[in-house]
Parts: sequence; structure tokens; C-alpha cells
Amino acid sequence: MAEEIITDVAIVGAGPVGMFAVFECGMLRMRSVLIDALSASGGQCTALYPEKPIYDIPAHPAISAAELIAALERQIAPFSPARIFGRKVEALTGEAGNFRLRIEGDDAVLAKAVILAAGAGAFGPNRPPIAGLASYEATGAVQYYVTSRESLRGKRVVIAGGGDSAVDWALALIGIAAEISVVHRREKFRAAPESAARLAAAAKSGALALVVPYQLAGLAGRDGALEAVEIAGLSGGNRSIPADVLLAFFGLAMDLGPIARWGLALERNQLVVDPGTCQTSRPGVFAIGDIASYRGKLKLILQGFSEAALAAHAIHPIVFPGQALHFEYSTTSGVPALG
Repeated sequence: MAEEIITDVAIVGAGPVGMFAVFECGMLRMRSVLIDALSASGGQCTALYPEKPIYDIPAHPAISAAELIAALERQIAPFSPARIFGRKVEALTGEAGNFRLRIEGDDAVLAKAVILAAGAGAFGPNRPPIAGLASYEATGAVQYYVTSRESLRGKRVVIAGGGDSAVDWALALIGIAAEISVVHRREKFRAAPESAARLAAAAKSGALALVVPYQLAGLAGRDGALEAVEIAGLSGGNRSIPADVLLAFFGLAMDLGPIARWGLALERNQLVVDPGTCQTSRPGVFAIGDIASYRGKLKLILQGFSEAALAAHAIHPIVFPGQALHFEYSTTSGVPALG
């Protein structure tokens, strides 16, 4: 039998930004429901890189993705949000103050406002065009994200890519992997400058090897067991790097799914929002985090946290029409109880 959940705010996406939106809504005495196609909270932090260190969360010089999600769980616990996990939102109807979200399986959420915090939608890895890739994926010899550093202890690891994920994991595996080789098409990396500088210093010290400018050309091994990664030089010449594991970091392929069919203004597969409120082109529907687009937008978790606060304050008059909101700092108001 189909179930209807009634709430103030429906939050689609249970990554760190969606989780913090629960807190911001709760601080304004608004109830919320968290909805995510994944089976647990945390989004990419949980599914792709739980052990990856994050360096730009205020007051945390470094915190793992898993630790960040655990801390957010503790922070939103007082508000006891309802959760619908492992199912997608298939349709959105209604208007501000009276929305209906149809959930996969025919359940529904009735909400006065909607916050879309779905990152960039459903995600999957961009795979390199290499013959025989599937057999190595099946054994874990080729991976696109790391859920446990210990699983790579003592292994010969080749990392392909030039962005933050490639650089961060190369640094994180020093002292764990037996050998680390980083393959990139050019000498300059697209990672944060400080991380790129640390990578260069690690290469200079011999802690890892930078193999540039090269690109992946093939894999050598038997029955899914990797023996070497074949690479091709951009100016000619091939090499073979002995390896047990290839970590391929070429970004994620994103798909907005049903959200793309809701009539919301889009710009490069992101939702256009008012930067002062994070409201989309549809009144009562807000977007925060990586899915939101506006001039000056930075794809940082900390900016998503700020957007969660902006959206919650903009939603308050929809949930409580005619009721003035007197802004208070949390140090004086405390954490309210939702009775």
C-alpha cells in the first residue's frame, strides 16, 4: 500500500550539503525528509571516497569523508529527519506550499518546499578506452575510487589522471603502497596548487614516480590479475609499468535523471538559481551544492553549506506564511526541539 509522508521540506540528496540542510531547516523549526537513490547518507563521500582526506572544512585541518558524514549525522540527530533511501524521486507536481513528490515504488512525500541537493545527479566513472577492461574491474585490479587504503597496502599502484583525486590519492598512499606511479598527459596537474606542490616534492624525494607526458595504452595480465600497465608517450614511444592495481581517475559521468524533466532552468547540466536565495526558476524549489549554478559559484562543500542556510531562510516564509523570522545566532538560540 502506497505511503504518504507529510513534511515541511523535502530534501533530495543526502550528501553532506543535503544533510546540513536538515540542520539549517531544523534550526528554523522546519521538519524535513531526506531522499536519496543511494542506500545510505553521505553521497559521494560515502560511496566513492570514505577514507579520502578533505582539507577545506572550517576548523578541520584534515578530516576524512567518512568522519565528516559521521559528524553531520550527529549534528542533525536532534531533528530526527525521516529518510527514504535506495529510491529515486520520479516526479514533482504542485506549487510552493503544496508539492507532491512521487517516489519510486509509488510512495509520496507532501512538502511545502523542496531542496535539491543531488550533487550533479546520478554518477558513474568515466572509463578509459582500454581493451579487456571488464575482467580487471571484476577482480578489483582496476578501480575508479578507493574505499579502503589498507586494501592497497604493499601493492604496486599506478594512478592515471591529473586532477585532485589522482593527486590526493597519490599522496595518501605514500607509506602504504609498495610503489606508486602517477601517469598524466602533461607535466602540469589540475589539482589544488598546494597538493600539486606536495606531489612534486614527493616525486623529488623518491616517494613516488611521476610518469609524464604519457597516457594509458593497455593492460597486461591473465585472468583478471594485473601484471603491468602499458603507456604511450605523447611524442612517441611506449613503456610498461609493473603494477598490481590501476586507479583511473578521469572524473565522473553525471546524469540529472528525472530532475532534468521538471521544467527547471538549466545551464550546462546544472540548475540556475538566485544566488541570494538558491531558488530555481520554479518558486518553492531550491537547489544547493554542485547541482546549483550562479555567477561566482565554487564547487566546494563549504559553499554548499552556506547555500543550505540561504535556502532554509528563504523557505521559512513558505512554511510559516505571515510569521516574522527573528534571526538569532545559534549561541543564543541553542538547538530547538521539534515537538
